[in-house]
Amino acid sequence: MTVAGSVANGARRPLFLLLLAIAVLVSALLSLVVGSNHLGFGTAIHVLLHDDGSEAATIVRQVRLPRTLLGICVGIALGAAGTLMQGHTRNPLADPGLLGVTAGAAFAVVLASQLLSITSPAGQTWFGLAGALVATATVFGVTAAGSARLSPVPMALAGAAVTALLTAFTSIIVLSDHTTLDVYRRWAVGSISGRDAGVLADVLPFLALGLVLAVFNTRALNVVSLGEDTARGLGQSVTSSRFVGLAAVTLLTGAATAAAGPVSFLGLIVPHLARAATGPDHRWLLPCSALGGAVLLLLADVLGRLLGGAGEVQVGITLAVLGGMFFMVIARRGRLVRL
Repeated sequence: MTVAGSVANGARRPLFLLLLAIAVLVSALLSLVVGSNHLGFGTAIHVLLHDDGSEAATIVRQVRLPRTLLGICVGIALGAAGTLMQGHTRNPLADPGLLGVTAGAAFAVVLASQLLSITSPAGQTWFGLAGALVATATVFGVTAAGSARLSPVPMALAGAAVTALLTAFTSIIVLSDHTTLDVYRRWAVGSISGRDAGVLADVLPFLALGLVLAVFNTRALNVVSLGEDTARGLGQSVTSSRFVGLAAVTLLTGAATAAAGPVSFLGLIVPHLARAATGPDHRWLLPCSALGGAVLLLLADVLGRLLGGAGEVQVGITLAVLGGMFFMVIARRGRLVRL
């Protein structure tokens, strides 16, 4: 990159971050307004600030506000996790669920439904989080058993193996029990609707810890991106930095998946869009991806409400359609940003 290009990037990064913060606020306001009971912007703001006991206040405060806050947190978590995952694996197609997080959460949810008859979102959240953490710990253990380092390729292979195994077990359970299949069907679509404030409160500590680790990991990730040999020459421990980064991915993705179900493509799309504006510096790329994830998830959720007519299209479906079209476009144009 030329000096002029570096200066231009440095000048536009704060502006881009500010615009994303404003976009989050606008998207959140749209999320409070749009729905089967459409409210005006003035009404939504008024009842948000002053609970007058009206129907509009009940809709905004008890239904749409928890949903919006959960959407912001899930979007931030998946956007940040996608950035870390692509950076550490050096793979532009890496997804936050590569470590078996989604498969572990799904298996735990169906197991809790069949054995303990737990079907509430709050109960599913804890079991989903536990399953995600156990699955990722298994991937780490398998990788470490074959090599002293957490190398990207063995880790991806271990993640694929654990995912395939847990997916097979999940299929066996849901195909043999119609009640569990119904629970799994509702959870697996990926949605932030029908979740109360308690779900967000349950996963918020894990999201916060994941974000702290992610921010702490950005400088090391910048050094590692120069190459492992160069990073070691500069005194950076590649294994420890990778462990911290992937622990952050586990916490962020596990908590987001436990709370909202598997939301595909968001962690894959957002880092590419943010990288095109900020460049490869993860100190800027991470916060921009996090805010971009919140914006994209909220807008996809709002779009799903508009497309669903009397009902709604869940955000997991909306993002899957948008994500598929996005990657077809960039594959056709050859604009996949190099890592």
